[in-house]
Amino acid sequence: MTDPESQMQIRTIGSMSEVSAEMWDACAGQSNPFVKHGFLSALEDSGSATADSGWAAQHVLLEDSGSGALLGAVPLYVKNHSYGEYVFDWGWADAYERAGGRYYPKAQVCVPFTPASGPRLLLGDASDSDTHKILGDALVSVARQLQVSSLHITFPNKSEFDALGELEHYEQRLGVQYHWENQDYQSFDDFLSQLNSRKRKAVKKERREVAELDVDIRVLSGHDMTEALWDAFYTFYMNTADRKWGQAYLTREFFSLLGERCADEVVMVMCFEQDKPVAGALNLRGGDTLYGRNWGCSDDHKFLHFEACYYQAIDYAITHGLQRVEAGAQGSHKVQRGYLPAATYSLHWIADPGLRSAVADFVRREREQTEYQISGMLEHESPYRKAER
Repeated sequence: MTDPESQMQIRTIGSMSEVSAEMWDACAGQSNPFVKHGFLSALEDSGSATADSGWAAQHVLLEDSGSGALLGAVPLYVKNHSYGEYVFDWGWADAYERAGGRYYPKAQVCVPFTPASGPRLLLGDASDSDTHKILGDALVSVARQLQVSSLHITFPNKSEFDALGELEHYEQRLGVQYHWENQDYQSFDDFLSQLNSRKRKAVKKERREVAELDVDIRVLSGHDMTEALWDAFYTFYMNTADRKWGQAYLTREFFSLLGERCADEVVMVMCFEQDKPVAGALNLRGGDTLYGRNWGCSDDHKFLHFEACYYQAIDYAITHGLQRVEAGAQGSHKVQRGYLPAATYSLHWIADPGLRSAVADFVRREREQTEYQISGMLEHESPYRKAER
């Protein structure tokens, strides 16, 4: 597909192995670890996100039609299910199929199994509103050629959400997560001083009880993670999936590849009893953000989850001068621990006019409810002292 005016062409590839890491990462930039070649290729090469698991790669490359230079890229998958996305469209699929339609396959622009906001239209230095719109139009053309029912862009950043929302193709949807923001804190105690008295005492109590456990908490990088430690963490990961009656999407090999290809971004909080791993929290570090991803344990220890996932992440962000911690999907219990509600975004193109109209009405009403929810929580449930917020 070629745009004769701009001399740009679009083509799709079926694997990250078809594009060099250097070229892809020049478009992806350095701010978000999940859209880098190393992370996406680890998902594919480990068998976690492949056609066999319902994630058939159709990554979009934007190239100069003369030189062939890579100008932009988009991680895109054709899917036959809605697992591993964290922006739920099961109701849409059910309604469409009950009406005689075929919802799957659909196209998904995202990072598989990763509810973390970040760029989805990877344009390097050319990233601006106009180029977003050009690529947004091109994605709809790709979706039509793939003959899918719909195209979903999940967890884009705000500038992409705003730019593509101006196009007639896309419906805009809001979600909510809970993020911690660094207000130039100099220490964890400095952060605590900004909480109201009741919440401050509660956090201190939780941390004190963990400190009294016979547990050694260590913050490790990917370089520090041996195969034995990855084995232990994978066991924790599987335990968590079993306890929550969830699905374990990631294979054991993924974690080894993550340690090899994203070692500098991995921030692992590992908990030991007499040098035996008993729990762990996997984070990845971006340019100014620490992203919480997976947690697991072998035995229950009161408050250890909060310590490893939330308080250690805050401590790390303060120490390393990061602006925020994004602690993953769901969890209003995070609010009392300093993580405030923040909007997340998605965009949806629906081919069928009837389904498109129904989805448009739904997301409009849902946006109003989500905005009301966020403002209400900030006003009435914030743990921070009112004088400071």
